[in-house]
Amino acid sequence: MDFATIVEMAKSSWVLWLMALFIFIVFWAFRPKNKKRFEEDAKMIFKDDENGGANHGGN
Repeated sequence: MDFATIVEMAKSSWVLWLMALFIFIVFWAFRPKNKKRFEEDAKMIFKDDENGGANHGGN
């Protein structure tokens, strides 16, 4: 086994590793179990809004 073969195997294993990681992240993000958490996180910015949004804009 020469150096070129080792480099080629390393390149292909990184592609497989990154592809598996991407698939796992997409699966995790679109699980129905996480929907409520993500919706709550999206509304988090508005939870401490005391003036109902009237003071946004630097006034």
